[in-house]
Parts: sequence; structure tokens; C-alpha cells
Amino acid sequence: MTANHPRYIWQRKNWAQFSWSHETLLPLLGQARQRQGEILGRIRSLGLGLTQEAQAEVLIEETIKTSAIEGQILDRDSVRSSVARHLGLAEAGLPPAERHIDGMVKVLLDATQKHDQPLTIKRLKGWQAALFPTGYSGLHKIHVGEWRTGDMQVISGAIGREKVHFEGPPAERVNEEIKNFLHWWEKSLGETEGFLRAGLAHFWFVTIHPFDDGNGRITRSLTDMALAQDEKLPQRFYSLSSQIMEERNDYYNVLEMSQKGSSDMTVWLKWFLGCLIRSMERSQQLVAKVLKKAEFWQKYSQTSMNDRQRKVVNRLLDAGKGEFKGGLTTRKYVSMTKTSRATAFREIADLVEKNVLIKDPASKGRSVWYALNWGVLD
Repeated sequence: MTANHPRYIWQRKNWAQFSWSHETLLPLLGQARQRQGEILGRIRSLGLGLTQEAQAEVLIEETIKTSAIEGQILDRDSVRSSVARHLGLAEAGLPPAERHIDGMVKVLLDATQKHDQPLTIKRLKGWQAALFPTGYSGLHKIHVGEWRTGDMQVISGAIGREKVHFEGPPAERVNEEIKNFLHWWEKSLGETEGFLRAGLAHFWFVTIHPFDDGNGRITRSLTDMALAQDEKLPQRFYSLSSQIMEERNDYYNVLEMSQKGSSDMTVWLKWFLGCLIRSMERSQQLVAKVLKKAEFWQKYSQTSMNDRQRKVVNRLLDAGKGEFKGGLTTRKYVSMTKTSRATAFREIADLVEKNVLIKDPASKGRSVWYALNWGVLD
């Protein structure tokens, strides 16, 4: 590789002086703004309580999926516990959140709730440290809260047949590259179209890859922050990470192609805007889930239930229709409420009698399980 024939975009002089085709992107920008207006309009009609529920559902999805993109599978109940605690929602019956999960939730909330506060080197390093509270990534000790000190490569394939997809700038360039990025971040706010700015920030930061680990998650948190700045809202109501997870192969392919191309970002921004539009369409399902839960409780507003029963019903509602693995059993009720088996059996029977729960006809004997009676809403 030579100066005349750079392999990667960051090897070009003034590589981050990006350009793009307005003509190509304008129709997508129009679609994205229309979808955005539809979502925010629907959210405004929910009222404060349901708006918080919608925010929680999106934050749970964002936390789980931004980690899944990196191959890290998080426990949904632990994520829900952390989100509920940070948003001041009911968390009864949920397990305590694991430290690294709580760290991810804190980063996402800091990026959005404090979107109007300056983005600094200290803040970025603090985010990365929050993702790795033990100082380890898996079994490997990493530099936490500091820039990487070694080279960075994205590699796939078996040993001896590795394929290098991307190499980041040398470690000695990272600090200067980040300073340039932060200068642009501040200067571009209000000058560059908000959705395009979010897409450019995403590409720029992930290209620098400044940390030993956590770069992807911090990149997506920065993208959420840019979108929050555009909307001037401290909450997110659509999860870009969920859609990136759905389109993960395309995401990596277009990133790799763009990082080996010129400073014309049209191809990357076209993909990014399309993904953003699809994430907004996907969020309608999350909002619908919140509305369904509210409708369910409205139906049973006059039905007497004790605190334990309400906790269990809420857990089933949060899981969604058909998503509570294996259904509700007496053993699961005992585990969630910390009550005796006899009490659990009696309280489940009471909920069945009140038509809140129904027994699955396929379950028999000791493997009897129950589900919410969604039919009352049909």
C-alpha cells in the first residue's frame, strides 16, 4: 500500500472532508422525516405514563441489540431491571441488573438524556469504562477508559486463512483523530442536516476505532445522541441498533466498502437512511405493545388482584404475546413472587377464575402452564 494508492479511507489526506449527492439522498430524507413525524405524533398522544413505558421498551431493545451486534447476548430480565430502575418504573419481581448491563444502560441514557451537554474525550472514555467494569472483555484484560495502544484489525476466518476486513489508524494517531472528530461534532450541530450528521458521526467514529473494545456500542450510542440532538428530545422512541442487528451483514458490507473508498459518503448515507427509516417503521410494533398493555389493564381495572398477582401479570405483559417461554407455571410464579407453592397455586387459580389467565389446553399433569387471556381484547 502506498501514499498514491491508499487501502483505507483514513490513509487519504483530509480523509474526513466528506461529500455526498444531495439529489440521491433527498427522497430518503423526506421519507425519514415523515416517519419521524408519525412516531413522535403518536407518542405525544400516549400521555406521560405510557410515554415512559414506550421509552423503556425502546431502551430495552436498544441495549439488547447493540450488544448482540457484537456477539454479546444479554439477559432480557436483567436489562429490564436496569432500565426500570433508571427510569423510575416498577421493577418488582425482576432480578438485580448485572454490572456490565447496567453500564450499557447508563451509557445510552447519558447519551440521550444529556444530549445537550458537551461531548468530550473524558466523557467518551467514561462510556467505554462503564461497558467493562471488571477491566476485562471476556477472558482478556483490556485498556479501560483509555485509547488503544496497539494496532486494530477487524478479521474473520480460521487461523491461517484469516481475512482482514479493515485496519484502523495507528494508535499514535487516535488522539488527534478524536480531537478532529469532536471539533466537527460541535461545529456541525445546526449546520449539517441532522440525520446526515448522525450517519457521518457513526461512520467517522467507527473508522477511528479508538478503544481496545466497545467501539461499536459507543458508536451507536453516539448515533443515538446525534439523533436526540436533532429531535431535541431526551428520549428515544425507535431503536436503530435493532434494525442494524436485522441487517447486520449488509451493515458490515457497506461499512467495509465505504472504508475502502473515497470521501464520497453517498453509498453509506443511502444505506444509513434506509436503515433509519426501517427502524422507525419497526418502532410502531413497540408502541403497539405499550398500547396493548394499557388496554389490558383498562379491561381489568375493576378486577381485584393483590400485589403479587399484579407483578406476575405485568411480567407477562412485558414479555409480550407468546414470548414468555414455556408459559407461566406454579414454579415460575413462586420464583417471581418469593411466595409458597400453595399460595402460588391458589393465586393462579384465582386469576384463572377471573379470566385474567387461561390454562393451555395442551398442558397436562405436572407440566400445566398458563397464559394471559389476550382474547378479552379481540
